[in-house]
Amino acid sequence: MGKRILLIVNLHKANASHFMLEIQSVLESKGHSVQLCPFEGKPEISPNGGYDIAFTLGGDGTVLYASRCMAPLGIPIFPINIGTLGFIAAVHPAQWEQTFELWLHNAIPVSKRLMLAVELWRGSDLIDTKFCLNDAVISASGIAKIIRLDVSTGSANLGPFRADGLIIATPTGSTAYSVAAGGPILDPELEAFIINPICPFTLSNRPMVIPAYEQIIVEVEQDQRSNVLLTIDGQEVIQLREDDQLIMQRAPFSVSIIASDRKEFYKVLRTKLNWSGGPDA
Repeated sequence: MGKRILLIVNLHKANASHFMLEIQSVLESKGHSVQLCPFEGKPEISPNGGYDIAFTLGGDGTVLYASRCMAPLGIPIFPINIGTLGFIAAVHPAQWEQTFELWLHNAIPVSKRLMLAVELWRGSDLIDTKFCLNDAVISASGIAKIIRLDVSTGSANLGPFRADGLIIATPTGSTAYSVAAGGPILDPELEAFIINPICPFTLSNRPMVIPAYEQIIVEVEQDQRSNVLLTIDGQEVIQLREDDQLIMQRAPFSVSIIASDRKEFYKVLRTKLNWSGGPDA
C-alpha cells in the first residue's frame, strides 16, 4: 500500500527543484502520493496532518522546521541532505531511494530526539507556546548589549545572569549555536538540556548540563538597555518585555528522524569537525 508523503523543500538550495521533481516522480511511480511544501527559510506554512512520513530536502534548517510541524502530529522525518554540515540530515541524495526502501521494511534506525517546550508568560497570561529541536536563545536586539536575566530550575535558583544572551539547548542542538559559544557536545539521545550563557559578564558563569525532567525558568529583569528577543531554532523570533517569564521543559512528544542514529552522529562529528585531523586519522 502506498504511503502519503509530504515533501518539504528548501528552494534556496542549489538543485533543490531538480531533486524535488526527481523524488516526486520516483515515489509516485511506485504508488505513493506526494504533497509538495516549499520552505523559504522561515515558517510561513504549517502543514496539516494526514501523512505517513515527511521528507525534507535541504539541510539541518529544513529539518528543524519540519520537526516543529511534524513532531506534535507523530509524523517521522526522512531528511535528505543537500545542505552543508548535515548533523541531523543524514540521508545522501544518491542513496535516498535505497534508504527509503529500508525504512519501509523496518530495516533502518530511527532516532527519537528530545524537544524543548517554551512557554511565554506575561503576568498570569500564557502568551504563546513554542517547540524547538535545537535551541531557544534569549538575546539583545542590538550588537554588544548586555541583558539581565534571572534563571532558576524547578529545584534551584541559579541567580542573575549578565550576558549577551542565554542559550537553552537540547542534545541535538548541542552541536549548533551552543557549541560555538563554548558549550559541551551531548550524545543526541541523552535526556538533558544545556544552559549556556553567551559572553557572560562574570567569567565564572559557565555552561551547565541539567536533567531533562527539570523545568528552566527565565525572567526578563527590568531596566534593560536593549530590546530582548526570544529566538526558536534560529527561525522564529519573538520580542520579549520586561518581567516576561519563560518556562521551558521537555516537550510532551519527541521527533522521529530516520537514518540518524548514534553511530552516524559520531561519524559526522569526526568528518565535519575534523577530529584528530580528519575522519581517517
